[in-house]
Amino acid sequence: MPFATLSQGCLYLLDAIITFQWGSSLGMSVQFGAHVGAQNATVEELRTLWKWLDASGIDWISLWDHLYEAPPAGGTQPHFEAFSMLGALAVDTCHARLGCLVFCSQYRNIGLLMKGAVSVDHLSGGRFELGMGSGWHEQEAEAFGFDFPSQGDRFKVLEGQMQAVNKWRNGERVTQSSPSVELKDASMIPGPRGKMPLWIGGLGPKQTLRMAGAYADGWNAAYASPSQFKELNGILDDWCVKAGREPSAVERSINLSYAFSRDDVSVVKKQLEEQWGAASGRIISGSLLGRPQDAMEQIAPFIEAGAQMVNIAIRPPWDQELLAEYVETVIPQMRKEWG
Repeated sequence: MPFATLSQGCLYLLDAIITFQWGSSLGMSVQFGAHVGAQNATVEELRTLWKWLDASGIDWISLWDHLYEAPPAGGTQPHFEAFSMLGALAVDTCHARLGCLVFCSQYRNIGLLMKGAVSVDHLSGGRFELGMGSGWHEQEAEAFGFDFPSQGDRFKVLEGQMQAVNKWRNGERVTQSSPSVELKDASMIPGPRGKMPLWIGGLGPKQTLRMAGAYADGWNAAYASPSQFKELNGILDDWCVKAGREPSAVERSINLSYAFSRDDVSVVKKQLEEQWGAASGRIISGSLLGRPQDAMEQIAPFIEAGAQMVNIAIRPPWDQELLAEYVETVIPQMRKEWG
């Protein structure tokens, strides 16, 4: 399949275009994206993939922040680091919103994280959006010596980081002392080129959604069922109101595991059970199964539950013909239905 040749000029979009693109995603139409794992593929294969996705009009491309493969397999599969790959993604594309859903709060000093985010934002011409979360991949954290405390303690770190990020986004110098965050009159110059929206990812109704309502521009749920997504979406509305914000201020997105296959659905489900073990039930309930033409029926309940953006989570290797059928045929049909 031929891939479009991208001009260098598309790398620097006008801020006005970025602002319109961000605003148009909030309530005017459903957007469709891809969340890519930089694993089990060469750099050349990954770059070819996201160049094609961008040229095909996909609205969002993100990478995940892992050092080991997901699902966990003891570090036995090749995997690239997120920030360096995001730099390539930024200069290889010109249309899609870009991000990481999400950076693990435990893996980087918040100043270093924000400096990297600003750098990628400038490389992309203002299309980068910062996603943050408390992390879950304890296996890789232990292997590389990262502190990985309890979920509650990781939330405390994450909240302090989000507070600092929002001050920097407002152009402030930051002095702050909170768990794992020590800043002394820290400036962030230059600031983001665009708005650089702040996302939080996770399914926790008490802490994740509370922080989404208080600090974030977007919330991402990964591998939830339609009923769970609907319930959490309503809880987020309540947290927004408690924080004195309109619920419409927080964009809602869902990551669905891309499990389309030429095999029977039962075979695919068994593979997911073997890969994910105890977590397989949740993963399967948040997966697209069958063939690409089955996608609209499976995605519709998420749209009805309030999803404004639907991302497919691609774990390489992938079947390019099936993916092309989804991107080039099914997505245009869904845009007509929900545009």
